[in-house]
Amino acid sequence: MLEFAVGQAYAVRLPDGWALVDTGLGNPGQAEAVLDALAALPGPGELREIVLTHCHLDHRGNAAALAAATGARVLAGAGDAAVIRGEAPEAPPVLEEWEVPIFESVQAVLAGMDIPAPVPCRVDRELVDGDVLDWGQEVRVVGVPGHTPGSIALHLPASRVLFTGDTIANHPEVILGVFNLDRPQAVASFRRQAALDVDVACFGHGAPLVGGAGKALREAAERLSD
Repeated sequence: MLEFAVGQAYAVRLPDGWALVDTGLGNPGQAEAVLDALAALPGPGELREIVLTHCHLDHRGNAAALAAATGARVLAGAGDAAVIRGEAPEAPPVLEEWEVPIFESVQAVLAGMDIPAPVPCRVDRELVDGDVLDWGQEVRVVGVPGHTPGSIALHLPASRVLFTGDTIANHPEVILGVFNLDRPQAVASFRRQAALDVDVACFGHGAPLVGGAGKALREAAERLSD
């Protein structure tokens, strides 16, 4: 896991290098720091593939720089691809009343960090629900719209690992991710992920659950209201 001031990304070992799930905010020098971190890990340090779970800045901010530096393929959900390419504006979230002050505080933090505007990034493959990637093991793409139209999760059945993006968070317990475009759709996406056979869950925000993740997701799903 690569931790940033806001959010995190995950490096997954491939037979010949690394895949990266999300990329961070895009602070100056951050892309270079990601590559340095990969190079310091045992084995081949080449970045082969970047998968963006959705189009928000804290997940795609370094994508263009990393893709340009390495030639890595960029994959993203079809519903978010136009935003990532810079061809369409990002839709603002539909906030619950209790989310408004949290959203405003996050925006204030980001404004104080002087983050550059997102650089449009090519998307080499648009992913849809049911697609399968080969990372030396099968990776199943799970369509989980609601946070954004093209949000995706990645399920590695053999390893029983799930990458949720921002559809699920762990703050300080497992909860529905905040700042969604369509809450009922996001709730349905949460429940779909909770039904998967997983032992490890890696979130866009909050500490991963290593062991017992499936039980924690199911218990959280039962607490959710539509």
